[in-house]
Amino acid sequence: MLDIKFIRDNSDAVKEAVAKKNLSFDVDKLLEVDQSLLERKREQQELQEKRNAHSKKIPKATPEERPSLIEEGRKIGSELDSLKPAVSELESILRDLLLRVPNIPAEDAPLGKDEFDNVEIEKGGTLPSFSFKAKDHVEILELNNWAEFETIGKICGSRSYSLRNDMVLLEMATHRLALEKLQAKGFTLVSTPSFAREHALEGTGHFPEGRDQVYYLPDDDLYLSGTAEVQLNSLHGGDILKEENLPLLYAGYSPCFRREAGSYGRDVRGLIRVHQFMKVEQYVVCKNDPEETKKWHKALLETSLEIVKELELPYRVVECCTGDMGTGKVKMFDVECWVPSEEKYRETHSCSALHEWQSRRTNTRYRDGEGKVQFVHTLNNTAIATPRILVSILENHQRDDGGINIPAALRPYMGNRDHLKG
Repeated sequence: MLDIKFIRDNSDAVKEAVAKKNLSFDVDKLLEVDQSLLERKREQQELQEKRNAHSKKIPKATPEERPSLIEEGRKIGSELDSLKPAVSELESILRDLLLRVPNIPAEDAPLGKDEFDNVEIEKGGTLPSFSFKAKDHVEILELNNWAEFETIGKICGSRSYSLRNDMVLLEMATHRLALEKLQAKGFTLVSTPSFAREHALEGTGHFPEGRDQVYYLPDDDLYLSGTAEVQLNSLHGGDILKEENLPLLYAGYSPCFRREAGSYGRDVRGLIRVHQFMKVEQYVVCKNDPEETKKWHKALLETSLEIVKELELPYRVVECCTGDMGTGKVKMFDVECWVPSEEKYRETHSCSALHEWQSRRTNTRYRDGEGKVQFVHTLNNTAIATPRILVSILENHQRDDGGINIPAALRPYMGNRDHLKG
């Protein structure tokens, strides 16, 4: 969310952001609603002042004057009451529009329409070369009895999966690796519920635009979130923090759920695009300083790269263009890991800086050294998300006997074994 005063004074910059992010949003309509609301509130203020002045006359009036003064006061009150519905409706419309206003992208963010315009900025690792006919991850899983898809799909619906045996342990090992790394870096480990109320999803910016991606439980008026960012972002909603306590570093671990609406027929094989997954999310709350945010954005990305390198996966980093970064992002990087069977990199980590866009929605602030109350900046990035990362682990580390080699960093969590074979 942007400050309405900023939008009034910088409407051209907001319109430019709308165009850069390839969005459909009418800035002029928002300004018209804002102006109408200001006019109605001005009328309210004038009538309130008139009623206050009028009420002072009544105690001093003669018995003959009092009835007419009382009647006039009733008319003023009636006029005030008649304005309330219009003001309330305009406030509601304006709030909904403000929730849809995009953030201003960084000046150096690459311009583009979609993911095909993202810019590669780094590449690492060595692409595997197999002396045997390589398998895709589904073949490896089924050969070793490490997953089941068909029966669980009949029970739980399409895009469901059930990991088995050593693959359950391997999944847990990747999360232990990420959690312990983040704890060593000073992050507070947090297991978050998957449930969230509507205001929390509005707070991150997943609502109002992303409702079709979220599972809703109407009897409880709760939603299933797709990331621990939703809960972590609202932990300090309404608070005024102390600057000396910033930054706040959280590592949120949770089951996550996404409907994947609109993706039917795409990436449906195996573990690529599923409805339920596990994730460790890095989340940072820092002071309102672009340089401080740049520092933490770099740190979050470096941590993800450390994990990918320890998993011994070929990867690349892309800077997301304006059309692919999402409504609330100022700057965004994706880490993509190599999938041999598809001969392409797939996104496994998404690293975003949002400045005040989320904190204005949750009203999360801090008092700086000069006593001024400011909105915090927020950032987030994946540390590990399964089962998608397992696709790259399985395919890049496969052996000619159908098993896989275990990356050295995961062996302490796997009984110090160096390979798996079902």
